[in-house]
Amino acid sequence: MIKKTLLILIVAILAFAAYVAFLPGQYSVERSATIAASPEAVFAHVNNFKKWEEWSPWAKRDPKAKTAYEGPAEGKGSIFKWDGNDDVGKGKMSIVESDPTEKIAIKLEFERPMKGASDVGFKFEQEGDGTKVSWSLEGEQGFVERAVMLVMGLNMDEMIGKEYETGLASLKRIVETERSAPAVPAEPSAQAAPDQG
Repeated sequence: MIKKTLLILIVAILAFAAYVAFLPGQYSVERSATIAASPEAVFAHVNNFKKWEEWSPWAKRDPKAKTAYEGPAEGKGSIFKWDGNDDVGKGKMSIVESDPTEKIAIKLEFERPMKGASDVGFKFEQEGDGTKVSWSLEGEQGFVERAVMLVMGLNMDEMIGKEYETGLASLKRIVETERSAPAVPAEPSAQAAPDQG
């Protein structure tokens, strides 16, 4: 009886491993939103990592996370590092390409909860009086990652896609609010007193 149970268990494990091995390793996620603002206005909020705190869904997951910025304030070469709770993990993002008002390419690297790297992209396209923003994620999962996702019933597109939708909605709200805010009038310059001489 024990031998039969053990044999069934081994067969089940081998079947599971074979199934996982044939699952696609590549993943791709993309979500889009149209924002009533110019590509320049939207681009500025993505090209500067410090501005991500206003709209990134992960920034709100752990307000106490340790963060650090390196390199230029914005654009190619900018780096953002974080070390937080289990919801955000530990990793860094580096802007590797920045074409004003057109696209931004980012290398995303995780140390925790699992080591891995992905390519993140943003595209900005003029759409009428607004801008269509597309946020994408591409990468490859190893055997262990695929097995964990399967066991936990997780789907990369649904899991990350939901966060992207939340982030884009926040970005839209911030940029459109900024655009509709009344301009602050410049203070009148002080005039020189008339010459009394």
